[in-house]
Amino acid sequence: MAYRALVTLTVLVPDEFGVETLSQVDGVRPVLYQPGQPLPAEAADAEVLVPRFLAGTTFADLLAQLPKLRLVQLLSAGAENFVGQLPDGVQLATARGAHGGSTAEWVLAALLSIYREFPVFDRARQEHRWDYHATDTLQGKRVLVVGAGDLGEQVRRRLSAFDAESTLVGRTSRPGVYGVADLPELLGDHDAVVLVVPLTSETRGMVDAGFLARMPDNAVLVNAARGAVVDTDALIAELTAGRLRAALDVTDPEPLPAEHPLWRAPGLLLTPHVAGSCRGQQERSYRVAAEQVAQFAAGREPSNLVRGEY
Repeated sequence: MAYRALVTLTVLVPDEFGVETLSQVDGVRPVLYQPGQPLPAEAADAEVLVPRFLAGTTFADLLAQLPKLRLVQLLSAGAENFVGQLPDGVQLATARGAHGGSTAEWVLAALLSIYREFPVFDRARQEHRWDYHATDTLQGKRVLVVGAGDLGEQVRRRLSAFDAESTLVGRTSRPGVYGVADLPELLGDHDAVVLVVPLTSETRGMVDAGFLARMPDNAVLVNAARGAVVDTDALIAELTAGRLRAALDVTDPEPLPAEHPLWRAPGLLLTPHVAGSCRGQQERSYRVAAEQVAQFAAGREPSNLVRGEY
């Protein structure tokens, strides 16, 4: 798909697939760079930087070598590693919309695995036991989805297909969406809580001991957001007591150290930050990135621009 632009931009891209994709954007010159290696000479003219997917926080040296940089275009929906770290005048845009479907799929897979007890049956298989017993079901469950952006909507749509009831919570209330201030009253009325919020100063540690205490017995916490949204010690206490269950794709700390107590916590389904990592991820990421870069090249603000408090 080709895009029309009013100006020519040099865009630093971390892989050949990105170079091929962005070469289809009119007025854009994609230049390959290798993370961790010296930058090519063209970097002196680069106005847009595309960091590698899920880039960490070690990019300060890179930014210092880009005197004309005006935009950092991410391949991820999360931007917490970059917010507040960019020089004045450099904008930040995410790949919101690229990973919502994949992550929502993981959320449903996690809930179904827990309610239908797939881990229990797999342990029985390994022990050569025919462990016939009835299980719970996702049908009719009341699920509180905390995060009402693209991902929250994707989760809600998929829950509906499984005849589960969903309630969306956003930063502020609006038609069809409750506000964060409503959480204390909502928690006790839901069988599961799904976290799909960005990591900000407002959401860091949001799921603390008080939050978890308001969840009903045997409820399920699903974290597809960022590990630091949840107070890890408080969650371990609830899991150890057997009062709550959880599915985590993200942890705090991450990666999880080998001796961390989360590895041994009962009632926990744990995956290593793979909710958005599946076939087609690269294509979806760069499709959104190409749209954002095309808007920027045409003199418009990218639609996924991060504004104010992320």
